Amino acid sequence: MPSAAPPAAAPTQAELLDFVRRTAADAELISSLPLDPEGRTWVRLEGPGGSEAWLIGWPPGSGTGWHDHADSVGAFLTAQGELTENSLAARLPTDGWKTLELTEGVDRSRRLSAGRGRAFGHHHVHEVLNESTEHHAISVHAYYPPLPQIRRYSRTGAVLRLEQVERPEDWQ
Repeated sequence: MPSAAPPAAAPTQAELLDFVRRTAADAELISSLPLDPEGRTWVRLEGPGGSEAWLIGWPPGSGTGWHDHADSVGAFLTAQGELTENSLAARLPTDGWKTLELTEGVDRSRRLSAGRGRAFGHHHVHEVLNESTEHHAISVHAYYPPLPQIRRYSRTGAVLRLEQVERPEDWQ
């Protein structure tokens, strides 16, 4: 009796970043994304090793708001235009809180022009913005394991407040 194939290893952050880099270089795929002047658009992609992947269009002035990807690691890369990522360089508790006061020095900001991206670990809290007033941006994102939930936050100064927990059925 033949033995079953061993399960595929989970993709690493570096492998997810390599995937989004290669996918963003596919000019035909990038140009096929329908863009809406009023809201973000997205198409689900087949990611490596069972990961969840998305091609996302960002109209001028759009953004995600503060959120995390729970227990998933991920990577994203700007394929067209420029995005800004604001993030927190702090490990937050995963459960049991509604409001946190952030310490000084935890804010990070980076501009990601076409071809630039980053990988991130578990519980990475950030917001992604297209700050252009005239041009769309397009990006590729990959997460593993597929997103079990997204926690959304509001932020006023140093206070971060958990507002909502979304599950896959809320956005698919």
